Amino acid sequence: MAESKSKREWREKVYDPGVKRNPERQPHFETEAGIPQEPVYTPEDLTQSDYTRDDGFPGEYPYTRGIQPTMYRGRTWTMRQYAGFSTAEESNRRYKFLLGQGQTGLSVAFDLPTQTGYDSDDPMALGEVGKVGVPIASLRDMETLFDGIALDKVSTSMTINATASILMCLYAAVGKKQGVGLDKLDGTIQNDILKEYIARGTYIYPARPSMRLVTDVFKFCSKNMPRWNTISISGYHMREAGCTAAQELAFTLGDGIEYVQNAVNVGLDVDSFAGNLSFFFASHNNLLEEVAKFRAARRMWAKIMRERFKAQNPRSWTLRFHTQTAGVTLTAQQSDNNVIRCTVQALAAVLGGTQSLHVNSRDEALALPTEQSVQISLRTQQILANESGVADVVDPLGGSYYVETLTNELEKKAFEYIRRIDDMGGALAALEQGFQQREIQDAAYKHQMLVEQKKRIIVGVNQYQTVEPPVAGIMRINQEAARQQIAKLQDVRKKRDSSKAQQVLKQLDAVARSNENTVPIIMECVEAYCTMGEIAGTLRKVFGEARHLATV
Repeated sequence: MAESKSKREWREKVYDPGVKRNPERQPHFETEAGIPQEPVYTPEDLTQSDYTRDDGFPGEYPYTRGIQPTMYRGRTWTMRQYAGFSTAEESNRRYKFLLGQGQTGLSVAFDLPTQTGYDSDDPMALGEVGKVGVPIASLRDMETLFDGIALDKVSTSMTINATASILMCLYAAVGKKQGVGLDKLDGTIQNDILKEYIARGTYIYPARPSMRLVTDVFKFCSKNMPRWNTISISGYHMREAGCTAAQELAFTLGDGIEYVQNAVNVGLDVDSFAGNLSFFFASHNNLLEEVAKFRAARRMWAKIMRERFKAQNPRSWTLRFHTQTAGVTLTAQQSDNNVIRCTVQALAAVLGGTQSLHVNSRDEALALPTEQSVQISLRTQQILANESGVADVVDPLGGSYYVETLTNELEKKAFEYIRRIDDMGGALAALEQGFQQREIQDAAYKHQMLVEQKKRIIVGVNQYQTVEPPVAGIMRINQEAARQQIAKLQDVRKKRDSSKAQQVLKQLDAVARSNENTVPIIMECVEAYCTMGEIAGTLRKVFGEARHLATV
């Protein structure tokens, strides 16, 4: 864009002489997504923008400024601290502690055996029971996990993918025992299998039968669980793997397009399920780029749903998202610095209009967080909500020449990626060709090179280092917890009606081989105290396993 006379004169007469006196810190400036940064932004950078078309007002299409007209002036975002470890009993105590400290929603972390469909006593689970999350092997574990927590009074988010429909049924079964109907349950399952193949790796089955399980949840919940968010389409894990902000936007929304198209292809009306889709993004250290990313995401999804899928219900156009501060930015060195990083990242999420938020803890580069650490993280959210003033005005950075320009640039870059994905046949076809994986690897490599060359400074890591003593008091999960979990699981098998369990597992096998919805029979299986390994194992026999990219 040609510069206006006033800006050009400022550059020639004021800025350039200033640079000669005080040289700039680096040859050129750019965001983490590689967007060049001018020294200053003015209205001429927005001459192609139209306020009504591109920004509008909060609560109205294209929702750039927020999906609710009042945003946090009505109520603040849901404060969730992701938690789960050791045993269901220990995790239940942590949830009650967090709720007592003012947390407003639960967020459940599951251990790797639960995520990948193995029982706690399976040889494949050895050494992993309760380590990175709570082990859930049967309905008894789920009953313990939510003991004393009324499911009609709390919203629960569950980070679970390959076994998402099983965990949703377990949660629903606990609600039923509490007298809470399916239509009263409020929460989210991640249920985003595509990003598992791209970046995270906790998949079980090949991609196409996995997509069927996702769609089965859409179908079931559209009729039976109207308040349940059937998927949390996740850019977070791709960002953790190394992608840029623009790639996070593109690959997340590209996956969203694939899920919507898949559901439409099997006969679902787009407006019957689109309002229950949700998203999950990371928030990194470049505060203004992250704010612009969130604003661009809302606008892009509104356009996609209204123009591409012809959705008629305005709720179908709205992108609702959870944010987590960036685990990949946490450092073991000078771990107290992580409190500062997470505060900046949380501020970006709030300024960007998130619907719920998890703030990581200072010790998570070393181990699972302690109670003291998660309390500090929760207090960070509460101080932002109650003391900072940023929650008092909707989209307070809207109208910033720089933020608006950055929003436009990120949208442009992301849509370019989506067009490339479309040309490959969609997100599933693209990942089968390794496209997203290669792009993420290239971005991660570039970032690492910049760090090693000290062109990107990580405080305490490649600059401003200090000699530190070992960190004391970090959390450790002992083996006794795993032994207790295995003993409980074996007791479940001993006391249940084994003939009933075998009967419903046989029915699950038959349903999986048909075109019927798998959710109702999975519900019967969990209520018969079939184990996680038995249910997932039955589906493994029918669908097979995805062992590497060529089988996806």
